[in-house]
Amino acid sequence: MKFRFTICLLLFASLASAQNAAELIIKVKAKMDKVNDYIATGKMKTDVVFIKTPVANIKSYFKRPDKFKIKRDGGISLLPKGGVSINLSSLLLTEEYTAIDAGQTTLKNVIVKIIKLLPLNENSDVVLTTLYIDEKSLLIRKASTTTKDNGTYDMEMQFGKYAEWGLPDVVVFSFNTKDYKLPKGITLEYDDGSKKPELPKNKKGKVEIIYTSYIVNKGVSDELLK
Repeated sequence: MKFRFTICLLLFASLASAQNAAELIIKVKAKMDKVNDYIATGKMKTDVVFIKTPVANIKSYFKRPDKFKIKRDGGISLLPKGGVSINLSSLLLTEEYTAIDAGQTTLKNVIVKIIKLLPLNENSDVVLTTLYIDEKSLLIRKASTTTKDNGTYDMEMQFGKYAEWGLPDVVVFSFNTKDYKLPKGITLEYDDGSKKPELPKNKKGKVEIIYTSYIVNKGVSDELLK
């Protein structure tokens, strides 16, 4: 009898934990859904193995549900493709996942809740996404995603004056080039159309974007997203 009672308690605790995790995700998504579109201005630092480019001025364009593009002044363009994106909104585009409460930790002196998202679609390229959520402000401070074909990549976000919209001031996107198939993830295209070289293995890649301003919910033309 005691054994059955213990099992029931554990099951109840597990269900309650999953419900709490799901409810937190719903709240975070509701906050992000307030943004229908935006045009963001900022600077981008790129450090991807063989590419050492100076800091570039960029503009990011977003339009719900999933249109996103970055344009920079000359040089190499950074274009998110497939399941890998440096756009925060893309993390919660689907509701086909199971949310699991994995406890909490501290990131840069902020206590965050760890939520693991397991896709329900077996054909999904994403195997696991781990979110580090600031419960108080309903902000995703960090996200780590493991994919079938593109390895694991991380996004770290810092928030400031646009936090009420869930929009970061700084995004740092990093990944290991080992087993990373660039065409399905981030495409680095040269303006002259030349073919990109192969990525060396076991090297770190990092892209840092520092946004200085956002224009939110004022409309974004589809032309700007081509």
